[in-house]
Amino acid sequence: MNQQASVIYIQESNYFLEIYLDPFNKRIRVDDYRGSVKFLLHKAEELAHQHHAEKLIIKARAEDFLALYERGFQPEAVVDRFFLGSDAHFFSKYYTPERKKNDHWITEDGMIQSIYQLDSTIQKTYPPIEYELKKGDESSAEELSALYKQIFQIYPTPLHNPDYVKKTMQEGTIYYVFYYQGKIVSAASAEVNEFYKNAELTDCATLSEHRKYGLMKIILQELERELKQKGIYCAYSIARSLSFGMNAVLFQLGYKYRGRLMNNCYIYDKLENMNMWVKNLTDC
Repeated sequence: MNQQASVIYIQESNYFLEIYLDPFNKRIRVDDYRGSVKFLLHKAEELAHQHHAEKLIIKARAEDFLALYERGFQPEAVVDRFFLGSDAHFFSKYYTPERKKNDHWITEDGMIQSIYQLDSTIQKTYPPIEYELKKGDESSAEELSALYKQIFQIYPTPLHNPDYVKKTMQEGTIYYVFYYQGKIVSAASAEVNEFYKNAELTDCATLSEHRKYGLMKIILQELERELKQKGIYCAYSIARSLSFGMNAVLFQLGYKYRGRLMNNCYIYDKLENMNMWVKNLTDC
């Protein structure tokens, strides 16, 4: 299995599958499906074994909840209103003992408790005048890549490659960035699913020396504003479970904790658990 991620579509007489093959993170994800749950899960597991995946994830509909339990999948997170207003349940199955093991779970539970004690009122922060907020375009791809390379030793998608950043822009991903003295110092994006009307707020990064001005909150609010204009009301974000700062930012912006994806992807410097945060943009 080469390291390049790819999407495949499988159409059979009694089911349809949209599958994301992710060799870098040693996982396979079912992003969409229709038809016989029994047959499509059998096919997804067959692919997981064929590609030596350690984890299989499925974004499931509520009505298939029990069928997934019966086949040994376990629920890890929920995204409210993901499928045109209906909830998506993220179920997973593990294929190696190592991928199912985790030493940080109790610590991360404690962190969520601490975050929920924080003041949830959003303080209006205004960074110094030298900071300029702009929408990212293809001309900023090179510099965006350099930013991600500087902050993340490892990243689950190839954002270190400017061509990949350009490709995501061409496919509808929205980026907002903060410039300081002509250089990008903070950025985030919204990966939009036009069909199901949801968006993942992701690729959040700020250089450490610029973190005291609340730049990320401002960027995420700007992304939310644009999503609302596009009629996208389901926003979610998957944050590193060990990153207090990023989880606190999402909580203070009104996102609700909706579960944890165990050993989900390689990010920062290792395989990490990821917290799910969800917001209904019609409420703000």
